[in-house]
Amino acid sequence: MQLGLSVRKFAVLAVAMVASAFIGAQVTPTWSVEQITLDAERGDDGSLHYVLEGERIPFDPIAINDARLHPDNSHAWGDAAPADEEFVVTEDASGEPVYQQLKPQRHWGWWSLLPALTAVLLCWINKEPVTSLLGGIVSGALILGRYDLSGDVLIPSLATTSSAAVLLLYLWLLGGLMGIWSRTGAALAFAEFMTARFVRGPRSAKLVAWGLGVIFFQGGSVSTVLVGTTVRPIADKERVSHEELAYIVDSTASPIASQLAFNAWPGYVQAFIFVSGVSFLATEADRIAFFFQSVPFCFYAIFAVLGTFLLSVEKPLFLGRQLGAAMQRARSTGALDAPDAEPLASPELQGSNVPEGYSPHILEFFAPLGALIGIAVGTFVATGTPNVQWAFGAALAIAAGTALVKGMSLKDLVSGFHDGIKGVVLGSVILLLAVTIGGISNETGGGLFLVELLGEALPWFILPVLLQVLTMVIAFSTGTSWGTYAVAFPLAMPLAWAVATSQGLAHPELFMTLCFAAVMDGSVYGDQCSPISDTSVLSSVCTGCDLMDHIKTQIPQASVAAGLASVCWTVLAFFTA
Repeated sequence: MQLGLSVRKFAVLAVAMVASAFIGAQVTPTWSVEQITLDAERGDDGSLHYVLEGERIPFDPIAINDARLHPDNSHAWGDAAPADEEFVVTEDASGEPVYQQLKPQRHWGWWSLLPALTAVLLCWINKEPVTSLLGGIVSGALILGRYDLSGDVLIPSLATTSSAAVLLLYLWLLGGLMGIWSRTGAALAFAEFMTARFVRGPRSAKLVAWGLGVIFFQGGSVSTVLVGTTVRPIADKERVSHEELAYIVDSTASPIASQLAFNAWPGYVQAFIFVSGVSFLATEADRIAFFFQSVPFCFYAIFAVLGTFLLSVEKPLFLGRQLGAAMQRARSTGALDAPDAEPLASPELQGSNVPEGYSPHILEFFAPLGALIGIAVGTFVATGTPNVQWAFGAALAIAAGTALVKGMSLKDLVSGFHDGIKGVVLGSVILLLAVTIGGISNETGGGLFLVELLGEALPWFILPVLLQVLTMVIAFSTGTSWGTYAVAFPLAMPLAWAVATSQGLAHPELFMTLCFAAVMDGSVYGDQCSPISDTSVLSSVCTGCDLMDHIKTQIPQASVAAGLASVCWTVLAFFTA
């Protein structure tokens, strides 16, 4: 059996590498120009600027006919574009100036999907994410003609601020905090406290996880880490399978963040949805208001959160075969993982290793956790973005300081810190590789190709669902919902407006709202279900689940929610006519 798996993995890898090398050497990419309409403002001195992520960026436009990146010339560029970006000015129908940012984009047609497809296939075949992700990265590097894998791909990707933040946050701060909690017995004390007062079995343990997922509505990695690390000791004690817990943690992260959107999401997304001539998207305030107006129509997020609640109370409308088997296994045998599982959390974090003579206290868990939540929420209120490095750093400092004050030796404390780091090394490596292949997939243009392929061949009433499917595929292939927003929204929103106006829909704003919600939710679904997504990896790390077991048990549940959402959007689309 193992030999058969190895042969299949080698065959997939060999075919992908040969095909990628051939494409990179022989196939000329297809170029296009992304035309981003800017919400430009003129300063007191007459200079132009636009706002991006809160920063005022000046620009000096030229006439579009003078641009080297003129869209009509893209067919002649060959292997390289003449510029990285240009700013141009045109006129709308009323003669008013329209300012645009031009960016060259390229893709290799269906071959653009090969890096992500290689990584996903290898993950499914061998259930081993490190070499699978590396296979996808090498495939993308060969297509892009970057043959020095370390110098041209890995080092530029890893030597970035975002990669350094991953190492600081998830390796040192998160790993260190989990290790100290394990050494002081704080996690076990919390589990015993909750068990004595609130938890009476698997159902109430899962309800605690669901409730915390709602409370920690910042979404994404922050919610995943907080809920997973907080609830796991309780869930393990009550025989909740790691597949169940990972699903609840993952499906109450981004879906909740899009519903209780008092976080960084509206500010990020609004930058991509400006459409020239659309009055209700004219200003940043208008676009943020439009975001919140669309929240009730994000049906996938609603059904995903409802689905995890029903699973928590063990009254699911639908239960996938593999997840049902995991639940039965954990309840009857106490085995929290499948027999062949390879959990992403190491044995160092599986229990407590309290030094002799040290007495754990529940405040050793609540004090760091309170500081973590308080700083994350406080910095969000003050600046609009939660500073999670400060939050986790303060929690780690409080946990370590409390242990030393209570009499733990420095040697035991550092030993716990080391154990914590060792426990999340594999997850951190996978997370960095996932970030790298996401960048590679974006550069090879897989998402751009899919949008160009399907974007305009759509009847108006089915446009929301096809945008949902399109963004599901893009996000699954790239492992990022926010990256998908950057690719899809600048194309989807003008397309939705053009369809609404050209076909004379009576309620174009409602139609735009449905299309917006479909892009939001399709991206979240694809991100959740992708084995190369950072939240998928973190959900597995923080709950101790095997990554592919998490993916395989989550996809059926998430797909039911996505199917129900598509029905709702299609029905409502007819009311826009």
